Amino acid sequence: MKLRLWPKSLVGQLVFAVAVMLFLAQAINFVLLARGMKQQTLAHGGGMAVARIIDAMERDRRGDFRRPRDRDDEEARERASKMSISDQAPPLPTGAVRLPDLSSYVSGLLADTDIHAETVDAWVLPPRQRQRLQRAAFPDRAVTVVAKVDGRYFAVRTRIAAGGNRLQGFLVWQTLSLYLLLLIPIIVIAYRAARPLRDLTRAARANPALRDTIPLEEEGPSDVRDLIAAFNAYRIRIGTMLSDKDRMLGAVGHDLRTPLASLRVRVEGVEDETLRDKMIASIEEMTAMLTDILALARSGAGTEAQERIDLRTLVRELTEDYRERGKDVGLGEIVDAAVFARPMLLRRALRNLVDNALAYGIRARLSVASESGDARIIISDDGPGLTDEQIRTLIEPFARGEQSRNRATGGAGLGLSIAREIAGGEGGTLTLASRAGGGLDAVIALPLQA
Repeated sequence: MKLRLWPKSLVGQLVFAVAVMLFLAQAINFVLLARGMKQQTLAHGGGMAVARIIDAMERDRRGDFRRPRDRDDEEARERASKMSISDQAPPLPTGAVRLPDLSSYVSGLLADTDIHAETVDAWVLPPRQRQRLQRAAFPDRAVTVVAKVDGRYFAVRTRIAAGGNRLQGFLVWQTLSLYLLLLIPIIVIAYRAARPLRDLTRAARANPALRDTIPLEEEGPSDVRDLIAAFNAYRIRIGTMLSDKDRMLGAVGHDLRTPLASLRVRVEGVEDETLRDKMIASIEEMTAMLTDILALARSGAGTEAQERIDLRTLVRELTEDYRERGKDVGLGEIVDAAVFARPMLLRRALRNLVDNALAYGIRARLSVASESGDARIIISDDGPGLTDEQIRTLIEPFARGEQSRNRATGGAGLGLSIAREIAGGEGGTLTLASRAGGGLDAVIALPLQA
């Protein structure tokens, strides 16, 4: 699996970006401080070494090291311990660590003072009191610098700062402090901006046909408040358009049903019985198709209130109703589950699916399952099943599995579309899936209610 480090949420991305940038800034700061401390260490230790080398050369020129002096003189002993002059290069002590950077720095300083050093060598003396540590000891700060000038070796003692562990510790604590000072306010600000955005996302995913929605509270930063205000105004406009559509459909339905009913009365007067029956069948087909079209257009709308529905009771009542009419509808496994929906619309969706199962699969079986926080109402038939392409086609309005346009054999092709729209309006989904052993499962999944 590919590791995905970049977070998906706004808060996560903002915190992650700030944390990474802060880490990079501290890394750059560490490099610059380390270089500065290195230059400071070289300047302090190298400058002291050069001064003592020049002092040793001057004393060697005057012969101070050769004339007998008071051996009890404290200053003389201290000076003798910090510098020595010989014709042979002093040996490198066992365990000593060479310092090429310090050697180059001292050589450059000597050159600046018009002293040509043939060679310059520097090393850190081996540690003396680090035996109790169970790790590699830090180098001692006592350093020996040896410069060869005019064939003579001038060895002096100097001191440099120990390793940069204090700097590392300081930067670690500084970084942690910056994380606390910066990330906590950023998290608070980002959460303040993200929370209304999450509410806005949930509202945008809701069914726009629900007219009783409460406008979102305008909160958060000004940009987010402006976005929420625009969304509330947009949803109001959508509600107004849907209301206008419902009024128009109601008027169309009334205007069409009235002449159809009048036409049905007049057809009764036709003397030719065969012709009369065909005309009546056509009128009934037009009336049923008009009812289906209006139901599809109005799905998700209406004044019916949502309520808690016990699916066990609903499915049993629906099954008994079909059995009383002589239909082969049975019950499968049913779990205790409840949903929050509009009863009449949910019954209509289930009836459409059961009617399809009886029309194409001879018999239907209803069952209820629970999975991943959803209640699943499953209508199964024993028909031939459908391919994926057929499922994608039949879910659309006016698509039929039976290719004739006869309502007695296939209806108007709106049953699945109405069921899908109703399921979506209740916050759920409708899916169709063919079983491996044959048959089709139509599943309405709705959020479970406690």
